Amino acid sequence: MATVTEPRLKTRRALQTKLLIDGQWRDSVSGKTFATVNPATEEVIAEVAEGDAADIDLAVKAARRAFDDQRGAWRKMDARDRGHLMSRLADLIEENKDELAELESLDNGKPINESRTADLPLVIDCFRYYAGWADKIHGQTIPIRGNYFCYTWREPVGVAGQIIPWNFPMLMVAWKWGPALAMGCTVVLKPAEQTPLTALRMGELALEAGYPPGVINIVPGFGPTAGAALVAHPEVEKIAFTGSTEVGHVIMKDAAATLKRITFELGGKSPNIVFADADMEAAVHGSLFGLYFNQGQCCCAGSRLFVQDKAHDEVVEKLAAIVKARKLGNPFDPATEQGPQVDKTQFDRIMSYIEKGKSEGARLVAGGERHGDKGYFIKPTIFDNVKDEMAIAREEIFGPVLSVLRFSDIDEVVERGHMTEYGLAAAVWTRDIAKAHAIARRLHAGTVWVNCYDVFDAGAPFGGYKRSGIGRELGERGLDAYTEVKTVTVSLD
Repeated sequence: MATVTEPRLKTRRALQTKLLIDGQWRDSVSGKTFATVNPATEEVIAEVAEGDAADIDLAVKAARRAFDDQRGAWRKMDARDRGHLMSRLADLIEENKDELAELESLDNGKPINESRTADLPLVIDCFRYYAGWADKIHGQTIPIRGNYFCYTWREPVGVAGQIIPWNFPMLMVAWKWGPALAMGCTVVLKPAEQTPLTALRMGELALEAGYPPGVINIVPGFGPTAGAALVAHPEVEKIAFTGSTEVGHVIMKDAAATLKRITFELGGKSPNIVFADADMEAAVHGSLFGLYFNQGQCCCAGSRLFVQDKAHDEVVEKLAAIVKARKLGNPFDPATEQGPQVDKTQFDRIMSYIEKGKSEGARLVAGGERHGDKGYFIKPTIFDNVKDEMAIAREEIFGPVLSVLRFSDIDEVVERGHMTEYGLAAAVWTRDIAKAHAIARRLHAGTVWVNCYDVFDAGAPFGGYKRSGIGRELGERGLDAYTEVKTVTVSLD
């Protein structure tokens, strides 16, 4: 255990930095650790146990025992009692929400107001939502030909390997654990190496809630070692991954060897379409939120802002005025609107795209440079006169860089909106609701927001078309990924 030394934290406690395997906190087999860094100060927060293949094997075997043991606590537990456990975990998260919010902002860099008022309410709601599903997962009776009684039975798929990203660490834990635990699976979670601390704290709360040993296991580590071992392990039946499309390609290839079930929530280059008849104030502020929320580090960020000719100049002028006044700085200052990027790798990647935008001829309207001389801060950036073929319009930047593109009519903008390998999300701003519905039908995206952006709810499925993913998370659809359907046919003769 390491102690928090960050002076801006109000909540002081020992940080959990070990692996959670079979209900016990332990060092890695190798004894190795890695540093998790405060992106606002570039200082080391703590050294965290570095799991690899040996630790993954121990965690998977613990999850396997917990799942297979017919006499064990997890197998004997009534579905309604599983739901009660999930509700208890939600209650504990709510009781510790100030501490968790501060820990998330410390490790990830997001402003404390976002951690406290955006992320945590969604985390708590997700666990409570799936707690309600635990005893409502029903099969069907099916009328088939002949004198038979046929029905289906929904069973948990088994051991689920879950690999989550660094942009919403707590929320991604909830999205992964929620449906898996409600269904009756056991899990091995690999948090992102940049942001392991809140997942480990949630592991402590899960044990406090009463989860039996082996049901929840957490192994921090790196993708090529811990992540790859989890994907390759023959006793893992299912992999859920949220992250980049590039890593998704690797996981899909490696999972094929054991024919694992997979769900992916991957990259995006979402079109955000503003028509001249929109409520312009709402469209401008919604578009700012759709891109700059979480420092632009959102898979569904509205990074391609299509603005109809008649409204273009007004929108760009309003956007520029607001972002130039945006407050960057200390994530623990309640007035801060934008924190640092998560690490130096991400900082350098974003800055390289800003240079590409300049070199390819886009017009820099705002930002485009580092903020301050310490921490991974980038001023919110706007490029105008962006062309579809430019790198900043085609490739996922995952940072506070907005590309503005002009368009004239519906057919043109729908066609250009599809000029991407991704299909995660899209948005339409217009007062013409018939037009909005027509465009929503035509856009190749898993989620389409109309006159809003980044509206999430545990009951609404989320996922992507094309190379943005496979399957859906959240809602009833989120349970499907952790379910086997068994058909039973009984002769009545």
